[in-house]
Amino acid sequence: MRIYVPGDAAAKALGADEVAEAIRAEADKRGVAIEVIRNGSRGMVWLEPLVEVQTGIGRVAFGMVQAADVASLFEAGWGEHKLALGLTEDLPWMKMQTRLTFARCGVIDPLCLEDYEAHGGFVGLHKAIAMTPEAIVQEVLDSGLRGRGGAGFPTGIKWKTVAGAAASQKYIVCNADEGDSGTFADRMIMEGDPFTLIEGMTIAGLAVGATRGYVYMRSEYPDAIRVMQQAVLIARNHGLLGLSVMGSGRAFDMEIRTGAGAYVCGEETSLLNSLEGKRGVVRAKPPLPALEGFLGKPTVVNNVISLASVPVIFEKGAAYYKDFGLGRSRGTIPLQIAGNVKHGGLFEVAFGMTLGEIVDNLAGGTATGRPVKAVQVGGPLGAYFPRALFNTQFCYEEFAGAEGLVGHAGLVVFDDTVDMLKQARFAMEFCAIESCGKCTPCRIGAVRGMETVDRIARGDAAAIPLLTDLCATMKAGSLCALGGFTPYPVMSALTHFPDDFAPLKEAAE
Repeated sequence: MRIYVPGDAAAKALGADEVAEAIRAEADKRGVAIEVIRNGSRGMVWLEPLVEVQTGIGRVAFGMVQAADVASLFEAGWGEHKLALGLTEDLPWMKMQTRLTFARCGVIDPLCLEDYEAHGGFVGLHKAIAMTPEAIVQEVLDSGLRGRGGAGFPTGIKWKTVAGAAASQKYIVCNADEGDSGTFADRMIMEGDPFTLIEGMTIAGLAVGATRGYVYMRSEYPDAIRVMQQAVLIARNHGLLGLSVMGSGRAFDMEIRTGAGAYVCGEETSLLNSLEGKRGVVRAKPPLPALEGFLGKPTVVNNVISLASVPVIFEKGAAYYKDFGLGRSRGTIPLQIAGNVKHGGLFEVAFGMTLGEIVDNLAGGTATGRPVKAVQVGGPLGAYFPRALFNTQFCYEEFAGAEGLVGHAGLVVFDDTVDMLKQARFAMEFCAIESCGKCTPCRIGAVRGMETVDRIARGDAAAIPLLTDLCATMKAGSLCALGGFTPYPVMSALTHFPDDFAPLKEAAE
């Protein structure tokens, strides 16, 4: 009997380790031969620990399993049981998705190369090895893939710039410093399907002529760090990394680096400083990292999901990938649904679904049963969207047109008890705490922002125009997105939820 118990950090936090041990102990007690596989998560976090059993008709899921349930599951022969959900692939959450980047996540043993290859792994790399560097870059350009870390910059253009730069050494740097609240897609990939990231980075190296790669991770991800380190060793031992990738005669190797967890190190130049052993502060641009990046050499800096999406582009073709999506937002996006919701988790779908469909249909509304008041999209620096904007399609240009950000595609839902003035203050406080201190609009502006919001909270209506002016200064004058994007949550709270500020104006009058 083959039983899958997620080793994903979210599942472990909900008792997956204890469930796995209980399953082993119960099997030993009953003399039943089993194999427990610690897979990644399917993304249905509200059902974790989600245990699956391999049967003749497919994998059958059992949701919210606790150690105390294991004996009764064995007693029922892992059949009819109060926790039984049916075939995993037939669950509505799974059937409605378009899983490309996350096709293997939760399905395979993360550290089993044979399992990875049996589910399409390394097909893309085999194809890339047979192509010229120029053809590899063109394939990524043709796919329409854009940076999934938040900026949405075309991945192929970045690769083309690095490929065309003359240098004795070039680098691929994976930005795995996933610091946005309500986001976990990078972690899920690294814990559940690490070889797809290794494969994507290797293809990037072949494309631009880089022979070294680094994955920069935050220390708060110990499980992902452990899995990635093991995966790199396995890949190297099997000739998938090193002086001759898959015997091609072309070199690429990589290693895992861990940062202390500064939010600003999610910004690419601050990350590069940290990677070099320096203080994590933002660099002025130009020069761009594509020309002078890590150690002053041309460097591709891409997010985890951007690089993990590359293998499927080469496996199925750029045209296949580009066929998903809307407008200039091509392919799929892993929505990370969190906050006050009934169904929180990761849902991969083509660009174009409306915000209302995501919140009402996928998330199932609020966990409290109260009305949804606001959804923050794009992390702590993302705008708050009211229900009036729920017809906005989940695409880069559409969100920008609504004064919002897709960002890393994290959505945090709030019910009608949230105080948006307090949320505005939190945004300024977050910026003040996380600022690297390099530029004045961010370093000083965020502190002044907290003070100004506090004035509004005390009933000083004259401080509202001052807050608006301060946000304009931060947006236009900050060196990086930390200070430049902080006005998004502040101004969206003020613009879309004036009632949370209006009683204070009235009190001041």
